[in-house]
Formats: sequence, structure tokens, C-alpha cells
Amino acid sequence: MSKKLDTAGAWLLGLLWILPLAYSAWAAFHPPAYATRFDLSAPLTLENFRAAWEAAPFLQYFINTFLLVTMVLIAQFVLSTLAAYAFARYAFRGRDLMFMLVLLQLMIMPDVLIVENYRSMSALGLRDTILAMGLPYFASAFGIFLLRQTFKTVPRELEDAAFVEGASRWQVLLKVYVPLAMPTYVAYGLVSVSHHWNNFLWPLIVSSSVETRPLTVGLQVFASTDQGIDWSIITAATLLSAAPLLIAFLLFQRQFVQSFMRAGIR
Repeated sequence: MSKKLDTAGAWLLGLLWILPLAYSAWAAFHPPAYATRFDLSAPLTLENFRAAWEAAPFLQYFINTFLLVTMVLIAQFVLSTLAAYAFARYAFRGRDLMFMLVLLQLMIMPDVLIVENYRSMSALGLRDTILAMGLPYFASAFGIFLLRQTFKTVPRELEDAAFVEGASRWQVLLKVYVPLAMPTYVAYGLVSVSHHWNNFLWPLIVSSSVETRPLTVGLQVFASTDQGIDWSIITAATLLSAAPLLIAFLLFQRQFVQSFMRAGIR
């Protein structure tokens, strides 16, 4: 009985999760007259996607978002790897205290720091730039914690053997630790890309021009009342924005799940 209830609850939650996406797909691929009513005989159309693409500079939004996500991900990988290796394998005064401060950042919501971040970006003259959108996220407490825990599981015998062979610290890190932590990198990369692809509040505050707006902000401007409300076109634009993540998940869902399981993320 309990198993049946769990299964029914899982199906219910899955249905509730998929309903908004299903409505978006229905409205986007049908004429506006069928956006709010379900009719199996309704004709299919791609006109809504064409209208959405021509109504806003989505190509520029895609480029901005890709640059933002790529920049943040590379910076997080580099900084988190160096910090995690130091915390996992170096013994220095104040190490535990510093690591506690890193963990403390996990308890601070990023929204709390928006005012200070905006003031810092203004002082640096970086307002309305892609760098300003990504800079506050370069150092990731979650990434440091995750990689530290992974590095600590690497047997020290492998490190000692590499030193015996004449490897330097950099070579040990790049040729021993990083390859063994690859599932963790993949899992963390998925979390980071998904988060920054969908991040809205901070990019909305710090960007003010088409040249720097990411997809989330561009979609909000496109869907504002000033543009008029046509749900078919708005849902088409929404699917355009979410399409890269959806396609990536559908193509690599098995690899996604395996990466999370091997990385130990629960």
C-alpha cells in the first residue's frame, strides 16, 4: 500500500511539474485562437516562433547568455579546484577556520548581497557588462566544498607515487586529482550552467542594454505589457529560451543522472 501511495505521489508531482511546459508547448505550436482552449483538430504552426524571433534580438540574448555561463563556469572550475586542493591536501595555520568561513557562505542567500555587489560593480566601472553579471559568482563555496570532499577520497598513495616519478604539485593536481574528480566536475557544471542560464534578479539589476542582457532579462522585457500580451508568442519565446537546456537534458539524461550519482549529490 505504501509503495502504491509513493508511486501515485511521484506521478502526481511529475504531472504538476510538466503541466506548465505542456501548456507552453501547446500554445507555442498553435495559432493564438487555440492558446486557451484544447482542440485536437487545431492546426500546427511555427509562425509564433518566427514572430517571437523577429520581435526581439534573441540571437544577441543567446550570445550574451552563452558568454556569461561559459565565463562563470571556467572561473568557478579554476578557483574551486585550487581552493579545494589546498583545503584537502595542504596543512596550514587557520585552514579549518577558513574552511568554516567558506561553508558559512552557503548559508547566505545571494540576494542579500545585491546592494553591495551593485555598489562594487559601480565603483569598478563595470555596470552594464557581462563581466559584472558573472564576477560575484566566480568563487563558489558549493564548488569548493564539493571538490574538497572529492579530493579527500583520492588515495594519498597515488599522490606519493606521482611525486616519486618526479611530478610537481601542478602535475599531480592536473593529472591525478582532476581526472579522478571528473564526475564531480560534470555534476557541478550542470548545476552551475542551469543556475546561471536561468538567473534573473542580478542580471536584471546590473544590465540595461541589449548588448548585455541575457535571455532571462530579455524574455522579461519581451513579455512586458508594453509589448502586448499574446500568449502564443510569449510561450514560443519561452521555449526558445529554454530549448538549449531541454535539448541537452533529453540527449544526455543518462549521463546527467550517472554524473550526479557518482559525484555523491543527493
